[in-house]
Amino acid sequence: MIYKSYQVELNAKIIKQDLVLFYGENLGLQDDIRRNIKLNYPGSEILYFDQDDLLKNKNLIFNEMNNDSLFNKQKIFFIGQVNEKIFDLIKEIDYKNDKKIFLFGGLLEKKSKLRNFFEKENNCAVVPCYEDNEINIKKIILYHLKDYQGLTNNVISLIIEKTGLNRVKLNNELQKITSLFQNKNIDLKKLELLLNLKENDDFNKLKDMAFNGNKEKTNNLLSETNLENEKNIYYLNIINNRLQKLLELKKNRKSSNINDDIDNLKPPIFWKEKPNFAIQANKWCEKKILTMMRRTYKLEIELKSNSSINKNILFKKLMVDICNIANS
Repeated sequence: MIYKSYQVELNAKIIKQDLVLFYGENLGLQDDIRRNIKLNYPGSEILYFDQDDLLKNKNLIFNEMNNDSLFNKQKIFFIGQVNEKIFDLIKEIDYKNDKKIFLFGGLLEKKSKLRNFFEKENNCAVVPCYEDNEINIKKIILYHLKDYQGLTNNVISLIIEKTGLNRVKLNNELQKITSLFQNKNIDLKKLELLLNLKENDDFNKLKDMAFNGNKEKTNNLLSETNLENEKNIYYLNIINNRLQKLLELKKNRKSSNINDDIDNLKPPIFWKEKPNFAIQANKWCEKKILTMMRRTYKLEIELKSNSSINKNILFKKLMVDICNIANS
């Protein structure tokens, strides 16, 4: 059976099956679900395993499953880093008992034997954990900071800008915010210092010059900006976020004044971004936006699936392509 991740986030006990697979690129969502499972099964004994440990010695889990706990209501098993290699071991498990086994893994294709097994077996369940969008991220921020004064749209935009729709980073930043503002009153200037937004200034300048179609400044910034190889997906999320906002603006134009339409975007564009966003809104039509979205989608797949490629070269080519399409 297939469950929606947002349903499981609200209540992990809606899953009645004893063997459950969580898969997908959203590791932050998987972490949140793990915490919710522990909260929903108080008093249970939680046991943690990695796939590699079990493949080396499968008796680790079989022995624990056969030994009943004397002090806890039930045993819950968390198995991390799973992929196709664990399929044969899973088929050997006699899971028709009071023990629950939760497996967590990365992306799995539709033809995956492991994924198909969990989707079709009666006592199994599967929960895809896809990447968050801006709406989901905003809901999380509003939920965690609902009791705080000063939670303005600018504050929400700042947090989203910092995290790049990455839930792991979002949870880390929310912990920092709750630790700093213990009086539950958010100060915007202190928040800017806390989030270290200046570290993203160089990349944001490059992004804006490319979207503005400014070839000279884009070329100069490409040679001057230090793009960290491990942050390419983060940078790509920022680019996709800008494309999505431009597309949203194009689809919801209501007035002849583009600045009024920009002000009506939800969540709003951060005030520092508005001048560049207005320039880009005039240069980018819906066709250009969709063309670039297809390119960023293909690049993301390539970055995630091929570890041997030079990611920075591909990413810099993307910035040149953005600049060229802006001027086409």
